[in-house]
Amino acid sequence: MLEIKHLTKTYGSKKAVDDVSFSVGAGEICAFIGHNGAGKTTTLKCAVGILGFDSGEISIDGVSVSKDPIEAKKRIAYIPDNPDLYDYMTGLQYLDFIADVFSISEEERKEHIARYGEALGLSKEEIAAPVSSYSHGMKQKLALISALIHSPKLILLDEPFVGLDPKASYVLKEIMREFCAQGGAILFSTHILEVAEKLCDRVAIIKQGKLVTYGKMEEVKGDSSLEDVFLELEA
Repeated sequence: MLEIKHLTKTYGSKKAVDDVSFSVGAGEICAFIGHNGAGKTTTLKCAVGILGFDSGEISIDGVSVSKDPIEAKKRIAYIPDNPDLYDYMTGLQYLDFIADVFSISEEERKEHIARYGEALGLSKEEIAAPVSSYSHGMKQKLALISALIHSPKLILLDEPFVGLDPKASYVLKEIMREFCAQGGAILFSTHILEVAEKLCDRVAIIKQGKLVTYGKMEEVKGDSSLEDVFLELEA
């Protein structure tokens, strides 16, 4: 579903991402782990077409992000670590705006808004309220509903559990599992190893722009040569 090959992105003389390659298949949840500044967010932004890159290739469901960006973006949803929503809109207006962008029918959008709003604990009254009145956690929930409203094939999330209450975090994990059970794919960044261990099929670990390891969670966790890497992440 997502294929990243030899991705390199520089800022001046610094290589923020240095020859990174990994993939996420249909039905898989992959954690992208690393400390702040390791290159996680830059990689995600390159994957969704927000940032250009110096070399390499990224494809989504077989569509090149650099050669056919519009077609690639139709297949994805992306939620940054601090969702930048439109404060002058109500939550419902924002969701309708996103649904319009993806040409989602009235019936389908209403069904998704009701379903995911109830699951995440965002009431009809809260969805009808101005986004400017939302807490960070409420904005995160609204962004999650907007990501799911057009039934994407791939969801990319940057630190999705930050700001969510324990119940919403649990529900999000269940939604992620259900999404992938239906053939979707998810890549999410985190610096919390425990979350990745319990949720993911695969894991990619990045440090100072370089990919340290990538593979199935049980294989990576069982690799004794990576013990120092895991100890550093848990510190």
